[in-house]
Amino acid sequence: MLCQGGGGGGWLRFFLTALLWPQPLPWVAAASGAPSELRVRVRLPDGQVTEESLQADSGADCVTLELRKGDGTLITLTADFKQEVKIFRALILGELERGQSQFQALCFVTRLHRNEIIPSESMAKLRQKNPRTVRQAEEVRALEHLSMDVAVNFSKGAQLSSHIHNVCAEAKEAIYTREEDVKFWLEKGVDGSMFEVLPQSADLPNLQRCRLCADRWRPCICSYALSIEWYPCMLKYCKSRDAAGKVSSYKCGIRSCQKGYSFDYYVPQKQLCLWDEET
Repeated sequence: MLCQGGGGGGWLRFFLTALLWPQPLPWVAAASGAPSELRVRVRLPDGQVTEESLQADSGADCVTLELRKGDGTLITLTADFKQEVKIFRALILGELERGQSQFQALCFVTRLHRNEIIPSESMAKLRQKNPRTVRQAEEVRALEHLSMDVAVNFSKGAQLSSHIHNVCAEAKEAIYTREEDVKFWLEKGVDGSMFEVLPQSADLPNLQRCRLCADRWRPCICSYALSIEWYPCMLKYCKSRDAAGKVSSYKCGIRSCQKGYSFDYYVPQKQLCLWDEET
């Protein structure tokens, strides 16, 4: 999944140094605005190793991270810096024996805050010397619980972020966001007609969490958890002193993070949330 809306030209691959810029080195970048891709091997919580793709387009000012979990689920995160929008997509393999389709797609759209992830221009300049090295995040950030109480209209979603049309194409009826993020976007002038408030427990007294609901065809509140196992979350700066003794700082590396998210959202029937079972 590439960032959409960037300038022309093919994707160029860059590589991190073995320890991700352990010492100062010149950044070798693509032509200005050209997209780049990096593939990093990361270890999942179950011990399996998977390949994560990190794609950056400084022209479109966006970053996309993508990895496949051990159960086959494909997780995608697109950060749209221009619009201050973060898009999570999960492509989940369906349980055919339980009447589900081949796969189920979900999209969760939230506000992108400053300093959550390094800028697209910096991401495009990452390199690595040994692509076989298995990476583990230096910092584990706190699990974030989000109540996704608003649905996003797919046909109007491009007004919020042009990337929704591509990232969420398989999840047209399952794009969710939060009321507090909607308020922020409305203040920026986004058209409010793309948003629809979803039913909540206060509206439907019998609305249960899906893991507690015995009837597969009843509406309920579903929970879905995902994790971005490795991503560059912060730039590191080093200091140098010139012959005159003047001290200056320069970018000399990155800090890597892991972060988990848990999304709660309304579904019209538990059949759409079979992973959320009582254990």
